Amino acid sequence: MRPEHYLPGDIERTSMAIITREMKERGIFVPPEQEAVVRRVIHTTADFDYGENLRFSSDAVAAGAAYLAKGGVIVTDTNMARAGVSKPILARLGGEIRCFMAEEETARQAKERGSTRAVVCVDRAAEEYPNGLLAVGNAPTALLRAVELMEKGYRPALIVAAPVGFVNVVESKELLWETCLCLGVPVIAAMGRKGGSNVAAAICNALLYQAADALDPSARGWQG
Repeated sequence: MRPEHYLPGDIERTSMAIITREMKERGIFVPPEQEAVVRRVIHTTADFDYGENLRFSSDAVAAGAAYLAKGGVIVTDTNMARAGVSKPILARLGGEIRCFMAEEETARQAKERGSTRAVVCVDRAAEEYPNGLLAVGNAPTALLRAVELMEKGYRPALIVAAPVGFVNVVESKELLWETCLCLGVPVIAAMGRKGGSNVAAAICNALLYQAADALDPSARGWQG
């Protein structure tokens, strides 16, 4: 087999064209402002279910991109998501990404409080970056804690809700969604059981690329 496409930019453009065509063939239609996020997640997972289970509040994409364009901070609950977010685009915009999960201080607080590190991570996010972008790719307990803190005044710029699994995952996303709508907090959620750190990172990258006018790979310095 001889590959037809081997330069990174060419591969990405061809992949996105295939995704766009197959979405149409499958009858998956999303509003134009959501297309870049949906395509990026499908590109990351090869799973077209995300064309239907990604849910957006009305201002979520615009709010997330605008926040990141000003050099915003992303706080995530997993180092896998942190690793997957584009550092060059973050640097170009003057932003950063933090993950408290593996820090000794997080472990210490969790042990003292008899809680989970995910809960402590959200507490630290709300304390240190109260208007930051919270991206959750693993722990439904992080979403439940975010709900509790929002009811006390926590107002992140955007919540990306993408835990994966079987226990409390569906319920935590539904509760978070309803709470965000009620309190006017922008949210992008992968509803149902599916999600993961790669999905959280993909959503953040789509927003970063939009904020930096870099949806085309050539704008990111990719060949092809």
